[in-house]
Amino acid sequence: MNQKNDPANFKSSWTFRRIAAWAGIVLLLGLYVATFLAAIFSHPGAGRLFRFCLGMTIAVPVFIWFLTWAAGKLPGRGDFDKSSDKNSKSD
Repeated sequence: MNQKNDPANFKSSWTFRRIAAWAGIVLLLGLYVATFLAAIFSHPGAGRLFRFCLGMTIAVPVFIWFLTWAAGKLPGRGDFDKSSDKNSKSD
């Protein structure tokens, strides 16, 4: 039997890593929409908001990576890469 379809090996698809990634996507999209609207309506702080958005485009993914890395180092959590290797093996 294929191990991926075995109900005994079912793992929730909403892992910490996936939740953090979606939170980062929503945060960045919100920043981009706010910057776009500020530019369209000629808001006086649009330039500052644009620079902030550029900085967050780099900072948010780095922060999410750091959070997932640190969560993997917690006692009892194990390594993310090792757990994904176990699920990819088939007999």
